[in-house]
Amino acid sequence: MAREHDLLSTEIVNRGIEPTGPDAGSMTFSVRVRRRLPEFVNSVNLKYVRLGYHYLINHGIYLATVPVLLLVFGAEVGSLRREEVWRRIWDSTVGYDLATVVAFLALFVFTLSVYFLSRPRSIYLVDFACYKPNDDYKVTKHEFIELARKSGKFDEASLEFQKRILDSSGLGDETYVPKSIGSPENTATMKEGRAEASAVIFGALDELFEKTRLRPKDVSVLVLNCSLFNPTPSLSAMIINHYKMRGNILSFNLGGMGCSAGLIALDLARDMLQANPNNYALVVSTEMVGFNWYPGKDRSMLIPNCYFRMGCSALLLSNRRRDSRRAKYSLEHIVRTHKGADDRSFRSIYQEEDSEKHKGLKISKDLVEVGGDAIKTNITTLGPLVLPFSEQLLFLSTLVWKTVLGGPQPPKPYIPDYKLAFEHFCMHAASKTVLDELQRNLKLSDKNLEASRATLHRFGNTSSSSIWYELAYLEAKERVKRGDRVWQLSFGSGFKCNSVVWKSLRRSRRPETGPWVDCIDRYPMQGNRDF
Repeated sequence: MAREHDLLSTEIVNRGIEPTGPDAGSMTFSVRVRRRLPEFVNSVNLKYVRLGYHYLINHGIYLATVPVLLLVFGAEVGSLRREEVWRRIWDSTVGYDLATVVAFLALFVFTLSVYFLSRPRSIYLVDFACYKPNDDYKVTKHEFIELARKSGKFDEASLEFQKRILDSSGLGDETYVPKSIGSPENTATMKEGRAEASAVIFGALDELFEKTRLRPKDVSVLVLNCSLFNPTPSLSAMIINHYKMRGNILSFNLGGMGCSAGLIALDLARDMLQANPNNYALVVSTEMVGFNWYPGKDRSMLIPNCYFRMGCSALLLSNRRRDSRRAKYSLEHIVRTHKGADDRSFRSIYQEEDSEKHKGLKISKDLVEVGGDAIKTNITTLGPLVLPFSEQLLFLSTLVWKTVLGGPQPPKPYIPDYKLAFEHFCMHAASKTVLDELQRNLKLSDKNLEASRATLHRFGNTSSSSIWYELAYLEAKERVKRGDRVWQLSFGSGFKCNSVVWKSLRRSRRPETGPWVDCIDRYPMQGNRDF
């Protein structure tokens, strides 16, 4: 377990000259102390490595025998002339009667049929859409503070705290919030929640149906996730009612699962498609900002106010083989990690009332540490599935050396180079601090995290939909090429961390619609401290 001071980082801020008092004219400065993510690979548990290596072990017999058989067969055939090969094949078959040959061919065809029919169907991402609110909801950081002041719910100390958080958050001056947060009235009402849900959900779905030219009645599976707003009837039922979808649709509404719920919904949709061939699935990920607005004074509960912004994503998945021609991506891997058995992890993000009975999300001081542990576990499990064998060997040898042979001064742990496994990275845009620590620990370049930082700056933390705004950024930049692999990583309350790997089926072209159409050329912002 790392010592407490090893998890702290310091930064000198507010340099200047003391204007008054006995020290007037002297230099002054302040030191900011922050908690940082623990080193991911310093304390990796081998049991999590085994979760990923099970895939390689299960296929080890093929890796061991196939090369030997090919070598033996090649040596045998290579020593014969072509005429001798055909003569031996003829001599070995003429001894069988017609019934035996027919029976063998029938068994061979039957075996091949069973093999191909029992294989999991490929899951394709046909297309996706991200909601972009209209400019009526756009606020600068200054306007955000003024809306909070206008509501009359915060004292000056709370407003100043939120201002300081915003200044170092990584958010820009074009994020979106419902203007109801400036009202002195209660914003956490069913009416406000449903109004915001209708705007963001239908906005994303309308664009998706237009892009794919799919009728809503053709959708067989619907999975929606929204963590903190769960009315009755459900939001998934609201979608079915609005678009008049079929009566036998398989509908699911996931609640309370935090910022990582989008990939959980994707996993559920994949399972439903595997059990129901030749169908389409719709996955909708969103969060309601106004309904979850915290009007109190507890600083640990004011933090979500500063980061969370309006957003929604909608995905169309298919298991129809003919859709492979028009789909953008095929699903490669999903790896899920849940740390809820640990009390600190479970309470790191916790919805409760403060001393004045105001409901909100309480952010624990342990969040960065428990989040780092969940991410470490997840990427350790994912590594054997995606990393080149050379990276796996180096990583495993380092772990074994540290665990089995580690002395007083074990060698520095080897951090796998995930840039060898993926061309593109979509890390959940939670905050600038989290992205900085992910970049440092995984040794990613500025360009690897450009999409995440741009999304945080332009749209804020849109919860479970943020990774799709990041993928939309990469497509708008025309960086995704055929055969590229994309890694999406999300994490949230519970504490959970989930990874998804996609393989691109075609080169991306700059879209005519989408959240980045009018601003993509401004990013990355050279000289901006958030990049």
